[in-house]
Amino acid sequence: MSTIFAALFAGLLGLAFCFYGYRIFMVMLPIWGFFGGFWLGAMGTSLILGTGFLSTIFGWMVGFGLGLVGAILSYLFYLIGVAWIAGSFGAALGSGFMALLGFEAGFLIFVVALSSGIMVALLTLITGFQRPMIMAMTAAGGAKGMLLAVLLLLGRVSVADLQATGNAIQPVLHDSLFWLVAWIVLTLIGLTVQMRVHREYTFSKEQFREAWG
Repeated sequence: MSTIFAALFAGLLGLAFCFYGYRIFMVMLPIWGFFGGFWLGAMGTSLILGTGFLSTIFGWMVGFGLGLVGAILSYLFYLIGVAWIAGSFGAALGSGFMALLGFEAGFLIFVVALSSGIMVALLTLITGFQRPMIMAMTAAGGAKGMLLAVLLLLGRVSVADLQATGNAIQPVLHDSLFWLVAWIVLTLIGLTVQMRVHREYTFSKEQFREAWG
């Protein structure tokens, strides 16, 4: 039953993010800042110490600490918040691809994840393409959620696997090359739809502050 609920949640959330993620992301920026920081802290601790994701109190503490930092920065500084979350997504991609190559845990994966996260964050800041970057991230994240729902229903991935790895990208990449291709195709479709849907929509910094008081 938990698998069905997890698949339903991942599928519906993924569907919304893949095709309508830009508005959802912008309105909930501080919340995503918290989750991005929490994941960075907890996963970084797990990789360095070689323990399971959120299996130690220290991992929870570091996760909550970075989560609060991410939430505050995302609320006070719009651009830094976007870069912070983009960096979290980049780190997840880096660790996911390392797992695809057969690396399960260790300091090397931490370095790769940190490096990829920093590169994506800097790319977001330097290029000034925050809008397309957000659309690409949400489309990719949404596509991943939909594929993860399918993998859960097919029994190719379990809820326990997700809890152990702490990385929802890893199962999609690790199961089969087919899912990687499907992920790329769905991401491109989602990005195209979002660019059309949000063509004339701009969520300004002023609107962001008004939405959060």
